[in-house]
Amino acid sequence: MSSTTAKIEPLGAVRERVLATLRQDIIAGRLRPGDRLVERELAERFGISRVPVREAIRALVAEGFVHFETPRRTVVRRLTPNDVRELFELREALEVYAAGLAATRATPEDLAEVAELLDRAAAATEAGDAEVITDINSRLHDSIVTIAGNTLLTAALEPVAGRLRWMTRRNEEWPQLLVEHRELYEAIASGDPDRARAHALAHVRTNYRSTVRHLFGDDAQS
Repeated sequence: MSSTTAKIEPLGAVRERVLATLRQDIIAGRLRPGDRLVERELAERFGISRVPVREAIRALVAEGFVHFETPRRTVVRRLTPNDVRELFELREALEVYAAGLAATRATPEDLAEVAELLDRAAAATEAGDAEVITDINSRLHDSIVTIAGNTLLTAALEPVAGRLRWMTRRNEEWPQLLVEHRELYEAIASGDPDRARAHALAHVRTNYRSTVRHLFGDDAQS
């Protein structure tokens, strides 16, 4: 077969692949706050032209992961206490509401899926696999929002989902998170929206304090 018939990956697909990889590198800590993103180096790393790299970097800027220190220097953002406070205020408003809705709308199949995620989270916690724990915990919260069945709620959370994963990745109190997620699951499974909202609120606030402590130290607590 002639090399000219080889399948060429569309430019948009290349951009999305680069974007997804760089986003996950930031969330997992392989790219750290202050690290520079250089188009030429990234193009060489992925074996592609600089155009999709440039587009992926612009998308990361829009998502809040990186910023332009100068027109020619792009770096991973250093999170501030205000960044964390604002995102957790959003979590408190939306995820607490989602938990209440989920308690009234969850089907047995929905609850079985969440229970399976909890089992996987327990295994990852036992193994101490931070990246897998972060992924599963994020999927668990996504599942609760999906169960809530409100498309506007889902759309409101979507633009900040990656940044929330990035921040909560810093909270390494994995056994405590597992306990809280099990309690939240039980509250939703009870069908009591008030109980579900109360557990969701306690979880978000505890997670906020833990994230601030891990990022900025005890003195940053308000």
